[in-house]
Amino acid sequence: SWFIGMGRLERNPTLKAEMEELEERGMSFEDTEREGKRQVVRERGAVPVAFFTYPIMQVANILMPRAHLVPVGEDQLPHIEMTRETARRFNRRFGEVFPEPRGLVGRVPRLVGTDGNAKMSKSVGNTIDLKDDAETVERKVMRMYTDPTRLRATDPGHVEGNPVFMYHDAFNPDTEEVDDLKERYRTGNVGDVEVKQKLAAALNTFLDPIRERRAHYEANPHEVREALGRGTEHARAVAQDTMADVRSALGLNYLDG
Repeated sequence: SWFIGMGRLERNPTLKAEMEELEERGMSFEDTEREGKRQVVRERGAVPVAFFTYPIMQVANILMPRAHLVPVGEDQLPHIEMTRETARRFNRRFGEVFPEPRGLVGRVPRLVGTDGNAKMSKSVGNTIDLKDDAETVERKVMRMYTDPTRLRATDPGHVEGNPVFMYHDAFNPDTEEVDDLKERYRTGNVGDVEVKQKLAAALNTFLDPIRERRAHYEANPHEVREALGRGTEHARAVAQDTMADVRSALGLNYLDG
């Protein structure tokens, strides 16, 4: 936190967007009970400290293992750049300790929510979760936002910017089927129901192996604990080496024998 100023945090595009969303909601920061569900309500203009400390924790989580390559979504690239700046600032003042990591963005840099919003969010309820069963996936897909200008199945539709086709491009490996659906959609020869049914089938095919692995680990939680234990031990050893180098660079190891 000594190497990241408030101005830098406030310029972070992801953080700015989250703060603007919080302002738009105009809620107060207190817990309430409504219909048996616990809600957190925020006060207009009150920005939680966590909005600023969380990005700093992300920087630390990348620098601690001295990562060179970080797989991220497109919206997380500003965090990678902030990490690179922090590494450069530290190295310039105290010597080479940290590498400057690069972000690795996958084939699908960003996936919109099922309601067409720019980002999936559990709090908004526009997600398809890895734990969803086949029926839940189908129900969510059938409610997905499509082309608001298309009133009938015979109306020519827009494929570009259409969340259903974005998901087809991301998860349907049958490119011939996707291309056929796009062509027929543009000319008004296919309805939203068929397009969504085929998307639900593709998503469930994609999720089936994940569901099998999840069921296995739910039935064998000791394997999860063992994996977490091994990972923790490895991460702790790496972190101790990193912190030893940081203390040495900062001259804080004067009490070491």
